[in-house]
Amino acid sequence: MSLFENFSELQTRRQFFAGGRSIVGSAALASLLGPASSLFGSEAGPSGPHFAPQAKRVIYLHMVGGPAQMDLFDYKPGMQDWYDKDLPESIRNGQRLTTMTSGQARFPVAPSKFKFSQAGECGMWMNTELLPNLAQKADKICWMRSLNTEAINHEPAIAALQTGNQVTGRPCLGSWASYGLGADNENLPAFVVLVAVPSNRDQEQAISGRLWSAGYLPGKHAGVSFRSKGDPILYINNPPGVPQALRQRSIEGLNQLNNINFQQFGDPETQTRIQQYEMAFRMQASVPELTDITQESKHTFELYGEEAAKPGTFANTVLMTRRLAERGVRFIQVYHNNWDHHSNVAGRMPSQCKDIDRPCYALLEDLEQRGMLDDTLVIWGGEFGRTIYTQGKLSRENYGRDHHPRCFTMWMAGGGAKGGTIYGETDDFSYNIVKDPVHIRDFHATILHLLGFDHERFTYKYQGLEQKLTGVLPAHVINELIV
Repeated sequence: MSLFENFSELQTRRQFFAGGRSIVGSAALASLLGPASSLFGSEAGPSGPHFAPQAKRVIYLHMVGGPAQMDLFDYKPGMQDWYDKDLPESIRNGQRLTTMTSGQARFPVAPSKFKFSQAGECGMWMNTELLPNLAQKADKICWMRSLNTEAINHEPAIAALQTGNQVTGRPCLGSWASYGLGADNENLPAFVVLVAVPSNRDQEQAISGRLWSAGYLPGKHAGVSFRSKGDPILYINNPPGVPQALRQRSIEGLNQLNNINFQQFGDPETQTRIQQYEMAFRMQASVPELTDITQESKHTFELYGEEAAKPGTFANTVLMTRRLAERGVRFIQVYHNNWDHHSNVAGRMPSQCKDIDRPCYALLEDLEQRGMLDDTLVIWGGEFGRTIYTQGKLSRENYGRDHHPRCFTMWMAGGGAKGGTIYGETDDFSYNIVKDPVHIRDFHATILHLLGFDHERFTYKYQGLEQKLTGVLPAHVINELIV
């Protein structure tokens, strides 16, 4: 058998398609590197952080749909005088609109109807009517009012914020954190995903498993999704009549077969499969203890509120994130849906804020009481912002807002984020950034810095390129956001 025929038999289907027109050259190189080498992805992880990290773990609270910044954190009192007047063309300046409002004859300004006041010593103007509890933590929070992205629709916008690219299929931030930091608990994954159920479900967006994919990183760095009701993970329990000892022997036998397969074919995904079987077995013991919140104190439930006892609620989900964090999970991704307010902002915003206000306050307070806030980075935000003009008809009690990628607000707390900082400014219409823009690439570079990584050097070799979360365009660490 020729060298090329031998290589063709051993390579996987994925490797064959990845090789493309260079398959002959790849085959020759593979013969020199040995059967366990992968031409299409480096298995070697980083040797550790490039410098001392300030955050050991991340809790990322993603508000799916895009919260309206001018109704929450970007106070624009002057808009009251602009009620029902058209947004000036000099402000919009021909900028891209979605098809949902591009055909409107008018773009009437819809001021926020909610009460704002200053919170904390930092003086952050925020919606204290709907977020009174979170306002108490204003000085612990680093506010960023000038995030921006190129994406104007949900799927590419969420993909860009989570993976650094609008095209799905690349590793997400949680996978990069898992790849760089590794696991801190051998009985739980390094990266866990939780999806909270909002109390109002009028206009939810699809949440795809592609958002927590490992992409071209080894599969072991993909997020493990925990369900909010029933068994946290499907098939984690043994089938009826199968004792634990038998399951253990089965796993050992499967791993022996997989090791033989790996020695013969050299596919790194085989190693991932072995590790996943072993992790699943260990999780049979660790997950039931993790999800048993009845052991939490009365003080904890008083802090998070009565909703914390109800599976699937945002309060219950956030309580679970703290339990995961204290058990060594490196990255916990939480999704809370129904922030896509194309209509009835006045009716739906209160229910959304009621879901998240007390739990977000409680999470920061709980982490601080346990001495974990200093090394736990908490992130809150959506994939883009909303327009100051209304979508459709306008009234004081019923107005909607379209997607707006030009400026939106996110916040961070703990893990080296500089509490009490208010960074970035927008114009009077919360439409354009006038000071200190933060592109999502800068945001990612800053997060990686807090985790101890230089975003320029934190790479993974794939298809001959040194791939980065921040991509090939310029990205900068925002030092003003860091303690």
